[in-house]
Amino acid sequence: MVQTRIKPYLEQKAEQEAREEQRRLYRRNQAIGLVLIALAILTWWLFHTNPGWIFPPGWWRP
Repeated sequence: MVQTRIKPYLEQKAEQEAREEQRRLYRRNQAIGLVLIALAILTWWLFHTNPGWIFPPGWWRP
């Protein structure tokens, strides 16, 4: 049988802070993952597009 009890205030606050830290790390990891996916798509696009579109003739001359 499950025991239910009222948790002390400091224990509740500690659990809440731990959840906030986990949420912050999860959001950070999500953002890093989205940036990596965007870089992978950009890299794929650069290697699979027409080179003339990226580097038109004479692009290196002023």
